[in-house]
Amino acid sequence: MELKLELVPIPVSDVDRAKAFYTEKVGFEEDLDHTASAEFRVVQLTPPGSACSIAIGVGILDTPPGSVRGLHLVVPDVEAAREELAGRGVDVSEVRHFDGREWRPGGGGGWNSYAFFSDPDGNGWALQQGPGGE
Repeated sequence: MELKLELVPIPVSDVDRAKAFYTEKVGFEEDLDHTASAEFRVVQLTPPGSACSIAIGVGILDTPPGSVRGLHLVVPDVEAAREELAGRGVDVSEVRHFDGREWRPGGGGGWNSYAFFSDPDGNGWALQQGPGGE
């Protein structure tokens, strides 16, 4: 059996504000913006290089806006990704390293270094350094 995660719905309170945040500040590509009625709109956005997209909209979720946490964007260089997002106006944390027991300032090895940010509703994201990055 093959299972591929390809779409993650994200609850937001203002679709246009969230769309602008994800496309203009974070750099996601807009794949689709479809309105079927006043009760249904779906916007599909994809991070550059990702096989998985997010969906924001009206009538696609019944969970509260800002209730999603722990979404990871794996990057080759967390420091560079953090700087790029900060330069685009994203309120992103300093890079932190998890050593298995506690969080420490600064980077570490691959998979252990992170920077964190939230969308305008408070949905939480992590930039996670992938393998090979130091």
